Amino acid sequence: MVLHNLNSIRHKYSPPFLQLVMDIISIFISFTLQYYVRFHSGWFSIPIEFQIETFAFGAVFLILYWLLFFWFSGLYKNWYIRSPFDEFFTIIRVTFFGSFIIFFIWLLDSESKEPRLLFLLYFVILSITVIIGRYIARVIQRKLREKGIIKIPSIIAGSYKNALELFEQVSSSKNWGYKVDAIILINNDEDKHIKINMNLPEIYPLEKLDEVIDKFNPYELLISVKSPKHKILLDIVNKAAEKNLIVKIIPDLYEYFTGQVRTLHLYGIPLIEINTQILKPWQEIAKRIFDIVFSILVLVIGLPIWLLVALIIKLESKGPVFYKQIRTGKNGKEFKMIKFRSMVADAEKRTGPQWTKVNDPRVTKFGRILRSSHLDEIPQFLNVLKGDMSIVGPRPERPIFVEKFSKLVPAYKRRLVVRPGITGWWQVKYTTYVESIEEIENRLKDDFFYIENMSFKLDLEIIIRTIFLVFKGHGQT
Repeated sequence: MVLHNLNSIRHKYSPPFLQLVMDIISIFISFTLQYYVRFHSGWFSIPIEFQIETFAFGAVFLILYWLLFFWFSGLYKNWYIRSPFDEFFTIIRVTFFGSFIIFFIWLLDSESKEPRLLFLLYFVILSITVIIGRYIARVIQRKLREKGIIKIPSIIAGSYKNALELFEQVSSSKNWGYKVDAIILINNDEDKHIKINMNLPEIYPLEKLDEVIDKFNPYELLISVKSPKHKILLDIVNKAAEKNLIVKIIPDLYEYFTGQVRTLHLYGIPLIEINTQILKPWQEIAKRIFDIVFSILVLVIGLPIWLLVALIIKLESKGPVFYKQIRTGKNGKEFKMIKFRSMVADAEKRTGPQWTKVNDPRVTKFGRILRSSHLDEIPQFLNVLKGDMSIVGPRPERPIFVEKFSKLVPAYKRRLVVRPGITGWWQVKYTTYVESIEEIENRLKDDFFYIENMSFKLDLEIIIRTIFLVFKGHGQT
C-alpha cells in the first residue's frame, strides 16, 4: 500500500509533478524578463554585457532557491483539489516574502538607487509567471483526467441510496478522475429498490472492508451515508488511515468530525477531505529546531539540579537512576522512553503492565515529589534530541495499551500521526487519570484538538501552562 501511494505521488501526471515542471519554466522566464529589463532595456542605469556564465548561474540559483522556498511553504501538495484563487493568493504571499529576502540580502552589498522599483518589478513578474504556469498545470491536469489518462483508484462506502448517487455523480464527472472499483454498504436501509441505469462495480458488506482494500489497492475512500452511526464512521476512517488511504466525505457528515479532523472543501467536487498532514514542511522543521534548542537549554542550564535528583534517587532506594520503558511513537514506531525512576525497582514484576493509580504504593517518597512536579519527565528531553519525541504532543503510550485502547476506541491510533510529547493539551487540563473508556475518550478529544490545531502559538501556550503546573505540583502521585 505504501509503495502504491508513493508511485501515485511520483506519477508523471500527478499535480505536484506538473506544478514542479511549470514552476521551473515560470521561474526561468521571470528571471529572463527581469534580467533583460534590468540590464538591457535601458530603463535602469546599470547596463552590462551579456555573459552566458553569469546568466546561467543566476537562473540555476533562483530556480533552486524558489523550488526550495515553495516546498517549505507547502506549495507542492495537491492544489488541484483547492480553489485556484486559494492557490494564487498563496503564491502571491509566498513570492512576496521570498522576493523580500532576496532583495534584503542584495541591498546589503549594493549601491543601487532604485531598490524598491527593482523589488516590485521582480515580485510582479515572478508572481504573474508562476500563477500562469500553475493555471496551465491545472488545465493539463483536468484534460488528462477527462481523457482517462489520469485515474484515481477509489472505493465508495455508504448507505445504498447515497453510495449509488455518489457513484453516479463520480461516473458522470470525468474531470474528477475517479475510477471506482467497489462499493461498501455501511448499513442496510429501505432504499434498495432504487435503481441507477449504469454498470455498477462490485458491492460488498462493511465486514469486507479490509479485504476490499487489500484486493483493489485504492488511493482514496469516498464516504456517503444516510443516518450514520458515529462509531461505525470512526472505525472506517481509522481503518483507512492504517492503510494510508485519503478519506473524503459528503459535506453533510462534517459535523461528525468537527474537532477531530482539519477539513478543506475540494474545488469543483462536493466532498470534504480528511487531512492528516497538518503542518507544512517548514513548520515541521521549525518545530523540530525549537525542540532541539529548548531541550539543550533545559538539560544544560538545569544540569546541577538533575545531578542532585539522580543522587537522591540512588541514595533513597535500590535500583537504577533512570527508568526505561518501551513506548509507541509516531506512525507506530516503538522506542525506549527515559524517565527518572520514581517507583521501586521492578515495580511491575508482580502486577504486570498497568496504569499508575492515585496514591500508588509502588511510588517512593522522593518519587512522589518527582511525579507531582513532573521532574521525573526531564530525561525525556534526551528522547526529544533523538527525534523519538517532541516537547509538545500526545503522550506516548505503551504498545500493550495502544492495542487495548484501539480495540475499545477504534479511532485511538489516529493520535499516532504526530510525534508524542513530553507535555500536551490533555496533560495541562487533567487532574487525575483512571483507566476507563470515558478517560480514554476524553484524552482522545484533547489529543485530536491539539493535532488539528498544531501551531507554534499553541505549543508555547502549553509549555507556559506546563511550567506553571510544575511549580503548582499538579502531577499525579
